[in-house]
Amino acid sequence: MKPEIILKFCVAAILVLIVMAPRASAHTGESYVICNLDPNGDNYLALRACGSAKCELLMKLPNHTGLLAVEPFSGNHWREVTVLGGLQMLPVGPDGWVYDKFLCEVAD
Repeated sequence: MKPEIILKFCVAAILVLIVMAPRASAHTGESYVICNLDPNGDNYLALRACGSAKCELLMKLPNHTGLLAVEPFSGNHWREVTVLGGLQMLPVGPDGWVYDKFLCEVAD
């Protein structure tokens, strides 16, 4: 076979693979606010280094703090999140884990 034909065949095969490949979509995250905290209790939600109450406490988050979910689903009631802040509620960090019982989803 001529080199030009081999090259055209290879290019065509690569294009078919690209078109036929399954599309992975990035998770854009759901927006949440901290809610339902007990005002007679600690009145904060712990942001932890991993998904367990035994993990390091990174920050104490007050009621109504905005959060962005990193993953589309929680694992064992813990959600990996990024803390939102400012007037635009943009991700400011830090990232960590919170217990999902105290999250209310915000409609976009």
